[in-house]
Amino acid sequence: MATVTVSIGGRRFRLACEDGEEEHVIELGERLDQTVTELRANVGEIGDQRLTVMAAMLMTDRLSEAEGRIAGLESEISELRESRNEALDRFEALESEASEAMERAGRRIARLARALRGGSASSEEE
Repeated sequence: MATVTVSIGGRRFRLACEDGEEEHVIELGERLDQTVTELRANVGEIGDQRLTVMAAMLMTDRLSEAEGRIAGLESEISELRESRNEALDRFEALESEASEAMERAGRRIARLARALRGGSASSEEE
């Protein structure tokens, strides 16, 4: 298990983390420190504990908003996939109809060609 030291609100904290997660934990600490610094600039010195709780609440609110946006995007993706599948089904149906229409037209043309050559037009039905 690895350890890293992060600075939050001017105080240093030594934290344990999984091997390979050091950079991520340091980045998280930097983000929390930024939030604490922003709050301190906005509300002044109200004590480390209250400031840390406010930072945690603010970050939790941001996380909640991000989760809501993610859920909305996942729903939109699902709807888009469903629309795509419906469009593909319609395309396949239209493609089948077009193919059948072309086959009928081909048979008609063949009948007309036989009729023009003097053959029987009734040997092949639509």
